[in-house]
Amino acid sequence: MAVCVAVIAKENYPLYIRSIPTENELKFHYMVHTSLDVVDEKISAMGKALVDQRELYLGLLYPTEDYKMFRKLHNSYTDVMCNPFYNPGDRIQSRAFDSMVTSMMIQVC
Repeated sequence: MAVCVAVIAKENYPLYIRSIPTENELKFHYMVHTSLDVVDEKISAMGKALVDQRELYLGLLYPTEDYKMFRKLHNSYTDVMCNPFYNPGDRIQSRAFDSMVTSMMIQVC
C-alpha cells in the first residue's frame, strides 16, 4: 500500500513528496528526511574507512508484486526529466506527474 511517494535527487534531497492521507503529511516528510539521513551516513562512512560494499545495501524497498506500480512511476519520472523546460535538480512541479502519483495512490488505498 503506497501512502507516500518521494523522488530524491542524486545529491540526496527530495525533489517531490506526496502523501495520502494528508493529516499525517508531516509524519511522512519526517520519515523521508530521516531515511535520507541514514543513506547519507552510510555513504559518508565509506569515505572515513574502507567499509565492505555490501553494507550499503538497504534491502528490498518494495514487494516484487508492486513492480508495475513502480514502473509506472519511473516512466512518468522519465517523462518529467525529458521535458526540455525542466531544470534537473529543481523541485518537480509537473501536473501530469502529480496526477499520475495521485491516481496511483487512490488505486492502492
